[in-house]
Order: sequence, then C-alpha cells, then structure tokens
Amino acid sequence: MTQIVANSVLPAQREPLRLRTSDGLTLVGELALPVDLPVRGTIVCVHPLPTHGGMMDSHVLRKMAWRLPALAGMAVLRFNTRGTTSAAGTSEGEFDASTAEGLDLQSAIDEVVRRGLPDPWLLGWSFGCDVVLRHGNVAPVTGAILLSPALRFATVEEMTSWNVDGRPVVCLIPELDDYLQPPEAMERFSMMTHADVRPVAEARHLWVGERFVRHVLDEVAACVVPGSSPLPSQWPGPMERWSDLPTAQLPS
Repeated sequence: MTQIVANSVLPAQREPLRLRTSDGLTLVGELALPVDLPVRGTIVCVHPLPTHGGMMDSHVLRKMAWRLPALAGMAVLRFNTRGTTSAAGTSEGEFDASTAEGLDLQSAIDEVVRRGLPDPWLLGWSFGCDVVLRHGNVAPVTGAILLSPALRFATVEEMTSWNVDGRPVVCLIPELDDYLQPPEAMERFSMMTHADVRPVAEARHLWVGERFVRHVLDEVAACVVPGSSPLPSQWPGPMERWSDLPTAQLPS
C-alpha cells in the first residue's frame, strides 16, 4: 500500500476532448474514466475565474481527475470555458462573465448524455458556481456541488429556479473565504429550499493544503457515489507521481 499524496496520479482512462458549443466554438477538455470498471457516477467540473488564472487544471479539479476514477468509480469531465487556456490548450471564444459560458456547460452535459454516463452532478468552483447556478438546472443533471461560491453573477431568480425541480445543491463554504463566508452564505442560500450549506473550518477560497483537498473529494464522492466516502488514503496498485511522468504523458 502506498500513501496518496498531493501529486499522486492513480490509474484511469484519460481521453482528451474537443467539445462543440451550440454557437460554434471548440472547447478543450478531458474525460477521466475508471479502468476496467463500470462508471458509478459522473462529475462535470467548471473551473474558477479564468481572468484570474482559473482553468481546468486548477488544483482541486486536477486532483479529482487523478483520484476519483480509481477511488470511487467516477467519470470526471473537465474543460476550459471559452477563451481559457491550460496545458491541454486554449478554448475558442472570449470570456463572457458566466453568460455564454452556459453554452459551454451545456456542451459538456451533452457529451455526458452522448456517452451514456450515469448520474451526472455538476461541480462549480468560485466563478464556476455562477455558471452552474445560472445554467445547470437542467435534465439529466442530478445535483450540484459548489466550492467557494462568490455569487458575483447569479441572480435571485436564477438561484430560486432550483427550487422547482428540487435538485440538491451542496455548498462547501470555507470558514476563511475571501468573498463569501459561512454566516453570509447561510443567508444568501436561504432562498434555495434544497441547498445544503456546509461550513469548512480553517479552509480558504483556494482550498490549498492536502487535508482540504481530501475534504472536498470526500464530499464529492459522498454526493455522486453514495457509500464511497471517506475515500482511501492509500492505494494498493500502480501509482504515478505528477513530477515523475514524462512530458508526453503528463495528464492535462
């Protein structure tokens, strides 16, 4: 058994994606699937603010793709919203403050449907939370997980629209967040009858630190694949380290 650490990369089938939006843009992304196992659940990730460095490689999302296929049998789909660049490449288009990014999210949901992946949940982080709240309350989405929601763009009407179909919304709120801390989050999300606000002690907006990453991944696994959390902290099989991989094999 080997301890899982910050740069551990567990086995998965990793496939580069090119998503096509309804307004004709091509987005870069990646789908990570379990190896030789059925997919038990699906998570679609929307990254933090791209004008401040957010992208599909933002560390929590990258670690989800590195660990969750092996540890929880999950499919993890990450992508760069329009105009965003990562090691995987640059998505076409320009930043649109969470409005046209709804088309980007829909293209990822369409890919999940096309592949027949089960029980899709959406995960937004910071800016990604606004994209999810504004555009993610659609079939066949099961629910949403929000990390460090800043609530810059989502309107009251868009948030309360989630009350109609009753999709669960789990909000992970860092105690020391720069934008929205637990007391205000409780108030802001009180209008959403199916929102579950969960303060995380000592955490900050960027979830830096392995114990906070583990907390997020455990929460994600518990939502998407009930019974899979807490995730193992050790792995009995082959494992790579991100810094040890040849450049051509580095996961995006």
